[in-house]
Amino acid sequence: MNDFKQDISVKELFSMYSDMIYRIAFARTGNRYDAEDIMENTFLKYIKCNKKFREEEHRKAWLLKVTVNSCNSFFTSGWSKHRAQLDDAREISYSTEFEKSEVYYAVAALPEKYRVVVHLFYYEEMSIEEICEILGAKESTVKSQLHRAREKLKEILKEEQYEF
Repeated sequence: MNDFKQDISVKELFSMYSDMIYRIAFARTGNRYDAEDIMENTFLKYIKCNKKFREEEHRKAWLLKVTVNSCNSFFTSGWSKHRAQLDDAREISYSTEFEKSEVYYAVAALPEKYRVVVHLFYYEEMSIEEICEILGAKESTVKSQLHRAREKLKEILKEEQYEF
């Protein structure tokens, strides 16, 4: 890639990737406050690391992996196990490029493991192989989750089990 800048300011990085990181964290946690904390944690880890990236896709993949790992750590922490869940699923604040449509609300109604693969596949336009690498999952698992998510989306959209 000719346009790759090895040294990029955190401000530039934030403007490039904050929406993506937030959406993934929200898809995993279902809570905007936790998603914001995970997003901040991801950028702090980037600031602290002194990693050299080969290309922009490598940097993006690293940020995605750190985000997913931060989400996993969040769910295993004592804090998340001993608190009441707030239902922020309807407050998802994707950037304005994602219109709040029937599909938007149907995706928000999916279980967390399906929201993540749907988000990465459709919103971030990642391949199955890239999703496997980010989630540390087998290809058959990701394909199965995408298939099941599509089936659940069909059910949700058909039955209109979501609220606007």
